[in-house]
Amino acid sequence: MTDAPKGQAATTLVLAWTLARREIRGGFRGARIFVICLFLGVAAIATINSLSEALLQGLARDGRALLGGDLNLRLTHREATTDQLEWLRERATVSRVAAMRAMLRPERGDESLLVELKAVDGSYPLYDRVVLAPAQSLDDALAADSEGRWGLVADPGIWERLRLAPGEPLQIGEATFRMTARLEREPDGLTRGLTFGPPVLVSREALVATGLLQPGSLVRHHYRLRLPPGQKIAAFREQLKTTFPEAGWRITDARRASPRVSRFLGRVNLYLTLVGLSSLLIGGLGVANATRAFLGGKTSTVATLKCLGAPQHLIFMLYLILIAILAIPAVVLGVAVGASVPFFFDALVGDALGWRSLPGPYLVPLSLAALFGLLTALTFTLWPLAQAARVSPANLFRARLSPVKVRPGRSASVALVTLVVALAAITVLSAADRVIAAVFVFGAAAAFILFQLAARLIERMAAASGRPRQAIWRLSLANLHRPGAATGAILLSLGLGLTLLSAIVLIEANLARQVSETIPAEAPSIYFIDIQPEQVEAFEQIVENYPGAEGLSRVPILRGRITAINGRPTTDWSIPDNVRWVFRGDRGLTWTSDPIEGASLAAGEWWPPNHSGPPLVSLDAEVGEAMGIGPGDRLTINILGRDLEVTIANLRRIDWSDLKINFVLVFSPGLLESAPQTHLATVKVPENGEMALEQAIVEAMPNVASVRVRDALAQVTLLMGRIGLAVKSIAALALVSGTLVLIGAVAADQERRTYDAVVMKVLGATRARLLTAYFLEHGLLALISAAIAAGLGTLAAWLVLTQVMRSEFTFLPLPLFATLVIAGSLALLLGFAATFRSLGRRPAALLRNQ
Repeated sequence: MTDAPKGQAATTLVLAWTLARREIRGGFRGARIFVICLFLGVAAIATINSLSEALLQGLARDGRALLGGDLNLRLTHREATTDQLEWLRERATVSRVAAMRAMLRPERGDESLLVELKAVDGSYPLYDRVVLAPAQSLDDALAADSEGRWGLVADPGIWERLRLAPGEPLQIGEATFRMTARLEREPDGLTRGLTFGPPVLVSREALVATGLLQPGSLVRHHYRLRLPPGQKIAAFREQLKTTFPEAGWRITDARRASPRVSRFLGRVNLYLTLVGLSSLLIGGLGVANATRAFLGGKTSTVATLKCLGAPQHLIFMLYLILIAILAIPAVVLGVAVGASVPFFFDALVGDALGWRSLPGPYLVPLSLAALFGLLTALTFTLWPLAQAARVSPANLFRARLSPVKVRPGRSASVALVTLVVALAAITVLSAADRVIAAVFVFGAAAAFILFQLAARLIERMAAASGRPRQAIWRLSLANLHRPGAATGAILLSLGLGLTLLSAIVLIEANLARQVSETIPAEAPSIYFIDIQPEQVEAFEQIVENYPGAEGLSRVPILRGRITAINGRPTTDWSIPDNVRWVFRGDRGLTWTSDPIEGASLAAGEWWPPNHSGPPLVSLDAEVGEAMGIGPGDRLTINILGRDLEVTIANLRRIDWSDLKINFVLVFSPGLLESAPQTHLATVKVPENGEMALEQAIVEAMPNVASVRVRDALAQVTLLMGRIGLAVKSIAALALVSGTLVLIGAVAADQERRTYDAVVMKVLGATRARLLTAYFLEHGLLALISAAIAAGLGTLAAWLVLTQVMRSEFTFLPLPLFATLVIAGSLALLLGFAATFRSLGRRPAALLRNQ
């Protein structure tokens, strides 16, 4: 490709457009794969980004209702002081909410149920409304009746779970309740996070009557504020921090009502976008193959134009315009689909997520999807276009028998490199996590190179294999290395799709295995929380006398929040994502003189049993390594409103997967023993004895709540399954794109295959023999693609699990093999079906034209 003189540029463009309009009249035979591949990739990215933006915008719009106020101040274990509460009430409308876990049991006493108990006052909710069935005011539903039984509203599932009769008395702690209504909608329910029981609402007076508010009990006290009109949230937050710098409360405002959900959506959006980009990049191969097929059908036209003196830049411009006519509608249609999906999602899902999305045509994500589509189309069509422009007329007329191989000029090569760099840069710069996006870009480039090298190796090995005695094998091997063979395109398209699917299957299989197999075999059966110090002896006696109970473990527990490292506030630190959760709120902590059972020290030494010096702490090694701190460094921890400074004695490796009691922070004795505390215990018991042990503990100690590990794992498994379904759906799109590319690669070579089949028929080959030869050819490529995809997919899964998720990786051949066989066979059959059409052509009709 050479540049036209500047004075002729306008004339060339007009002439190219004129010729393009005439070419359009002949139709776009062979361009369907081009349009479909480009459309699918753009639609996937536009859909993912638009839906994510609609959900995030919905969160922002409903922030006040989801948070329960303009601001939420949260304290753990303790309530705000009288001075703090008076100051708040002078400046805002205040609603007080207390949340904790408790055991709900019918008075008949045959089963207890862990619930998320929320005690609300008369101002709740400050925004939006609670929906009950039957309809009534929340105050009436929670009021006590003439018999002194408090009202209670609960999740509808509780009625079925406990098989409750109307008006049946229920016990929570020491108080008696009656269920007055079903909780159909709780506006601020989303902020609870992961729960282990259904929600239950009671009044604050009823919570006091339960006797559950013991010193050290795990109660989260929320103070929701409704600011007066005109009061800026940011200014009020600063005033709050200035007035009460050591209050120790965690402040959330309506601008980010649920940071946890926002982070989750952002991460899911990132992963799905990368999968969508994989689909688009795989589709790019289809674009290249379809362009080659499209230009292959225009060989005579190009040759004729060149014979008539058409320059290279005119040929290039002519077919670039034709490609643009194909690409732009495909991109526009993909963007239109992506823009419309949030509307359908909102209509179908409503507020089932806890909030409504805000569908709309969001310019940035849609423009980004269109940009990706156009850059991909241009990148993957530039090379074949530049080749067609440079080839001589004589070579074009012989293209059927001897495929043209011409390297594009320097200008085209520079332009191609520029486009590839631009595509990679936009991928990284537009991602929420640029490190992960950069890894994806390098991984995609490495996969492209690896599959290309494998294709070249296959071609050379097939050429060097000699001439097998069987004609079928000779034909199959010849098809792999002959001029113009689609070996590289087929290997790339099928291999990349299978690689992506293999990685996802292995990641999901590993996570599912850890949840359903490894953990249950090692984990305790039940966690008991909020055991008061004076109840410890009675609790242990019940457990020790219970048949089948074993492995009792108990520790004292408090909760605290890391506020500074070496005197510098944690807000000033750059905290890596993998340990950010440690600094977001209150963490459980304990103290002991002896080393934690099974502890593996990564640095430092454990304190002696009789330690009586300055307070020391053992820190999770992952946190210390991520933050660059270790023995000798200092942590400031806010406990019950007081900042305490402690010195790190050691870093300790923690295996969280066994679900045994463990803490990020373990203190030396002598500092916290006199603080209000509760005890946490675990015990292992046969599954058929879990309910009876729970019942025995609850009847003796109504304040003690229990969490069954099986129920918790079931919720985690359900959540993982829902996320996995979304990821698999997008990954399936990538495989569909790969299959289309495979069909396109075969279609690009269709005329040559037809010619070969006709010649072989004339020489006596039967359709069955040709069919077998083609099947062997595609089968060999499918086996090689699957083998390489298995290796790359395993490597990708290992990296994600061990480096990103900080989890264990186990190679699981069965799900990997099953996935590759099913997906590879399906893609192979569809690609082979495109080849099969070549066998139906009659020799006479084709040979007359030769």
